[in-house]
Amino acid sequence: MRATRFVELSVFVAVAERKSFTKAADDLGMSASTLSQAIRGLEDNLGVRLLNRTTRSVEVTEAGGHVLERVRPLLSDFAAVVGSVTESRDKPAGRLRLTVPPPVASLLLPTLLGRFLAQYPDIVVDVTVDSSLVDIVTGRYDAGIRLGSRIARDMIAMRLTEDLGFAVVASPAYLTRHPPPQNPDELSVHRCLRTRFDSGMLAPWLFTKNGKSVEVEVEGTLVANKPEPLIRAALEGVGILYIIRAYVAARIASGELVPLLREWLPPPSDGLFLYYPSRRQNPAALTAFIDFLRADNRRSGRPAQMLSAPDIEVPRNSATLADGSASPPSRSRSPK
Repeated sequence: MRATRFVELSVFVAVAERKSFTKAADDLGMSASTLSQAIRGLEDNLGVRLLNRTTRSVEVTEAGGHVLERVRPLLSDFAAVVGSVTESRDKPAGRLRLTVPPPVASLLLPTLLGRFLAQYPDIVVDVTVDSSLVDIVTGRYDAGIRLGSRIARDMIAMRLTEDLGFAVVASPAYLTRHPPPQNPDELSVHRCLRTRFDSGMLAPWLFTKNGKSVEVEVEGTLVANKPEPLIRAALEGVGILYIIRAYVAARIASGELVPLLREWLPPPSDGLFLYYPSRRQNPAALTAFIDFLRADNRRSGRPAQMLSAPDIEVPRNSATLADGSASPPSRSRSPK
């Protein structure tokens, strides 16, 4: 009933403004007889005549003038709302809300967002950094970035990085005072710099022996929940650091940090993915971000791998190292 009334009022405004059923019919893409029936139905429902029509002219009655005066701005507002929604769908603008873990905020976003915002200056990117696994639907985020193994099974996911690896490093100054460990057991006599997740859990130091992952107990003189102070302490020779390799790759390349125990480290097992709820009717800002990341993947030579979460396998123990949101791994004896 409301839909019918809306159509009738729209027809009335069109005919009243054009003062012609024929011209209004052309504007609306409807037949003149259909318009005439709509006007007649509206007048019957209201109990008043809105238009005086003859074979030569169409004029608004006094009652019709009152209706036209009230309805016309309402229809204009409605058209403006529809137009703004359509424009926001088609034009890359508006707010893009993302949830990411700390490694993404430190390693990935700084290299991406500058170029993205230069290309799309009308988009505002609103980033929340959170170690926990966030429900982007209930949190009203447009998308998130997490390890592939941490993404819910009903999400669409697109790979952003190669699988992540880890490194054990120390500065040359530290190694001049302390002989480098030859196996993970020897870490027990070293000062180790430890990462604490927001949950309060300490990041495990995982190594491999005969294809099996095991955790080594270490003691440390510094514990922090962010990588920056730990990296700075490693550079100053305070101790040995176990960290995502991407954090310290440039320092290793420059010789400021020396990689240790490389043959004992677990192989890279997971990468970072952008994930979002649906492929259909995404906001223009999110669509632009997805397209931008696809193009960035092509430039960097990474495969533009699109996954639905059932295709993602969960690697054991890897999620804890990257964002602290997984359960602690089971403990095993250190490799001999």
